[in-house]
Amino acid sequence: MRADRVRSTRLDDRPQEFPRINESLVARRHRYAYTASAAEMWRAYEAVDGACPDEKLTNYLVKHDMLRGRREFHRFPGGAAVSEPVFVPRRGARDEDDGYVLSYVNDPDRGATDLVILSAQDFGGHPLARIQLPGRVPLGFHGSWIADA
Repeated sequence: MRADRVRSTRLDDRPQEFPRINESLVARRHRYAYTASAAEMWRAYEAVDGACPDEKLTNYLVKHDMLRGRREFHRFPGGAAVSEPVFVPRRGARDEDDGYVLSYVNDPDRGATDLVILSAQDFGGHPLARIQLPGRVPLGFHGSWIADA
């Protein structure tokens, strides 16, 4: 802001959407960001011949470490479209990524959606919880976390 300039840097060449951070750091310097990448989005980036390479047909969430320029992935099965990740800080958290990442994941086998809860500090590990919802949440549905007052 003092320099009266904006700088832009490409974080990753993979198509991603719904970038989110720890909401307590909005408009402030932050280290971590979370994004979603779904196979349907990849199809928009198909090769000219219409072929979509198999390695692109994945569904995953990404944790970007802007300080170190690294990424961690949490992958889901093919057809399980992921949606916007939401970061929820752990009560009493001291570190920026001390908390949970929540995302709706459409389960094509059930024809319904699961709310998947990951540990932000063990992002690639097994989910802490998978809550099966009775129906399908539409892709593109946005959410936020509001802690109890």
